[in-house]
Amino acid sequence: MEHRVVISQTGTPDVMAFESCELPEPGPGEALIRQRAIGVNMIDTYHRSGLYQVPLPATLGVEAAGVIERLGPQTSELRLSEGQRVAYVKQGPGTYATAALMPADRLVPLPDDISDDVAAAVMLKGLTVEALVRRVHAVKFAEPVLLHAAAGGVGLLALQWLSELGARVIATVGTDEKAELVKQHGAAHVIVYSREDFKTKVRELYPEGVPVVYDSVGKATFEGSLDCLAVRGLLVSYGNASGKPPPLELGTLAAKGSLFVTRPTLYSYTRTRDELLTAATALFRMLREKKLTPHISERFPLREAAAAHRALEARKTTGQLLLIP
Repeated sequence: MEHRVVISQTGTPDVMAFESCELPEPGPGEALIRQRAIGVNMIDTYHRSGLYQVPLPATLGVEAAGVIERLGPQTSELRLSEGQRVAYVKQGPGTYATAALMPADRLVPLPDDISDDVAAAVMLKGLTVEALVRRVHAVKFAEPVLLHAAAGGVGLLALQWLSELGARVIATVGTDEKAELVKQHGAAHVIVYSREDFKTKVRELYPEGVPVVYDSVGKATFEGSLDCLAVRGLLVSYGNASGKPPPLELGTLAAKGSLFVTRPTLYSYTRTRDELLTAATALFRMLREKKLTPHISERFPLREAAAAHRALEARKTTGQLLLIP
């Protein structure tokens, strides 16, 4: 008998239930994964709260690392084997479980020097960062970049990757403790929301604005982020930690300097298996060379997933949270 964390209705973390379940045998193109570590992400809270709607009942979670327990038919061309360590990101929820069925072509083999915990902590976040800084916008050496929520799960990895690229990162954070953390990871300038208006500070540092803003906060920062951009600058909106951004009048982009806005998803940048494996190879190289060091701040037993959500939504965490089956 397996176990999973499921919701039958949307709402607060209290709607999350830990229950027993059975899984069918893997079908054509599928694999059964014995989970070893499961990543906790803001998108999990969006699915749970109803901000992003999913069919109910739903098992939460979108990333994990584990071992292939059984392979279904029509998987031989993927060069996978039973007993092999893998990590993955699901397009929809379903990883908060002791075992999970996955499309085999979305599994990434894990090198021996990448642990289960590290893989579960960085697959979604690390692949997202790879896309953000190399393909959504190819960050250049010495380029100024505004990075919101720089001490968060994605933010801290993005800060490290941007620093490796030589970017001049303006990092925003919520507390002095987080300010110290991002300084240690390469931020050129740090803005604590409670003490400084980030729009004013960015314009003091760069009067003409910055070419790109990475914004995972959403509602609270979206309009201010637009005001930080240089002419023809790009706002990359990739999260809604404070709620959905307000509706955007297209004329605003013209008035503020022919700006660009994008709302990327990881799946759009890893649509094919080749894209997925190429991105994962780049991520593993950064980890192997110690240019990217994930900060796993806390591990929760799977049955305590609700406590992990409360910690994440309180924005008191730094780095990554894991669930351990």
